[in-house]
Amino acid sequence: MKKIAVITGASSGIGREFALQISKKYSSIEEIWIIARRTDKLNEVKKEIHGKLVRVLSLDLLKDSDINFYKSLLERLNPSIRLLVNAAGYGICGHFEDTSYEDNIGMIDLNCKALVAITHISLPYMASPSNIINVASSAGFLPQPSFSIYAATKSMVLSFSRALNRELFDKNITVTAVCPGPVNTEFFDIAEKNTNSKAYKYMLRVSPKRVVNKALLDSFYFKEVSVYSFPIKAFRILAKFMPHGFMLNFLK
Repeated sequence: MKKIAVITGASSGIGREFALQISKKYSSIEEIWIIARRTDKLNEVKKEIHGKLVRVLSLDLLKDSDINFYKSLLERLNPSIRLLVNAAGYGICGHFEDTSYEDNIGMIDLNCKALVAITHISLPYMASPSNIINVASSAGFLPQPSFSIYAATKSMVLSFSRALNRELFDKNITVTAVCPGPVNTEFFDIAEKNTNSKAYKYMLRVSPKRVVNKALLDSFYFKEVSVYSFPIKAFRILAKFMPHGFMLNFLK
């Protein structure tokens, strides 16, 4: 059985960086499946990967038909998924009442529904040892005014990942939730279409290379949560012990 890595949201940002770093760090992986809507961007990523076979899957994970295509492909090829990275997702800043119905439902469907679907479909093809990496967010540590749906979806991803990690413990399949703060990607080009982010989010932006490097390291060492940078680690601690009412007033 061919050992593969599957990466959703691989056309840009954190997903793209996962594809590049996995191609260099996992000698046992023979082929990388990169999934996103934009074929041209996926082909650019493919050109940057050397020494591995790359399968480009131009799929829209908001469509059940495209998720079913992925399921059928697994059934036909029967690979061994050594590493699954769920990096597809997006967020929209702004008050809930000011954001569109389509955007709010889309965030839930892509950030949560599609992630669960891809994970559930992939699990039968994963054996010991293997890893699942789910890209959550530090926004999932507590509710976020003016980012309410996105933060709620990432809270779900974090909770789901931690629970699934314990469920799969005996199978030697590790699930790691990656919870970065603001990252220098095109994420904010979409997120800020209705309003601008808070100033502190600009100050805290970090390189996707560093976030992904730490995520892969934490996954290798069986950590259930990966958090990069001191400010975001401190924020996680505050979110655990400070009254959320006080923190919500500050964030607002």
